[in-house]
Amino acid sequence: MNFTIYHNPRCRKSRETLALLVDNNKKHEIVLYLEDIPRQKDLKAILKKLGIPAKDLIRKGESIYKELYKNKDLSESEWIKAMIANPKLIERPIVIKGDQAIIGRPPENVLDLF
Repeated sequence: MNFTIYHNPRCRKSRETLALLVDNNKKHEIVLYLEDIPRQKDLKAILKKLGIPAKDLIRKGESIYKELYKNKDLSESEWIKAMIANPKLIERPIVIKGDQAIIGRPPENVLDLF
């Protein structure tokens, strides 16, 4: 089964996670999620595979989070809409294999999918 990685090439952890896939000869598809922004149904599916609520997929260190969303109590749907409007908010990298997904922080987390 192939892997899918939601990847940001400018992110060191994302590059390290991708390297683990390559080094272990895992077939994979790269989704550059800042360019190919996930749709609402895609994010819902990813969250289900991760087993976390949308607010836990938010990068709270991002300036856009601090400016617009910090200390806000948004619904699941509102957090998903925020990630679509501002994909930098999406924690990365996300690696998916079948019905399982994991966040590559640290990158070694991805080994649990092998």
